[in-house]
Amino acid sequence: MLIIVPPSETKRPAPASGPRLDLERLSFPELRPTRAEILEALIETSAGPDAFTRLGVRPTLAAEVARNTRLLELPTRPAGAVYSGPLHEGLSVDTLSPVGRERSRHSVVIASALWGLVRPDDLIPAYRLKLWARLVGVGRPDIAWRTVLSTLLTDVAGDAALILDLRSPGYQQIGRARVAAERLVTLRVEQHGFARRIGDVVAKRVRGQAARHLLESPVEPATVDDLATILGERWAVELLPASRPTGSWELTLLVE
Repeated sequence: MLIIVPPSETKRPAPASGPRLDLERLSFPELRPTRAEILEALIETSAGPDAFTRLGVRPTLAAEVARNTRLLELPTRPAGAVYSGPLHEGLSVDTLSPVGRERSRHSVVIASALWGLVRPDDLIPAYRLKLWARLVGVGRPDIAWRTVLSTLLTDVAGDAALILDLRSPGYQQIGRARVAAERLVTLRVEQHGFARRIGDVVAKRVRGQAARHLLESPVEPATVDDLATILGERWAVELLPASRPTGSWELTLLVE
């Protein structure tokens, strides 16, 4: 199974010490040219007078923009520990059982505006970059990644029976695996009852908890029905088939 997770805007600060970024040691070495181009552009953009406008951030985030200019100097952490938003809190890679941790190493990829795809153990620094930023010399990262990531995700998904995509529609636009619809699943989170909408923070945390539940399950799902059965151990689930051949199954978790 392949689980595709988004990054998070919030990130843990750099540790006091540790290895510096080494692009050569990141997973998916075929992404190195695009990573290097975007990294260089982000450093240059963050040092410019129009950095806040180009990066689409408020001046209150000046410290994080300044941090971008030192990305080659900062100590790194494993990517699974860098991202600290609600989904990654729910997933909590660092506290998985040994079996779940080992499964995450080959089953989880994190899609990112800066790195493209990384594995949870890849060492990266904290940074600030949105998909729709306007980087000097590069433009928008989402456009730069679109063709590259779609091809790579298709290759990575080659041996996986199922692909669970936990990204938002915006992040899915930077690349989707070109696989048959019966292998691709997206996950929604809604509330039981008449008022089905639920807060974004809660929905993200539950998506992370769902990924964790799958990684800790003694059984790895081989079909969409298997996936629904395993997640149904913890949540009420609804499953809708793909509405078109190039679409995906939609699995909804209902929370109290």
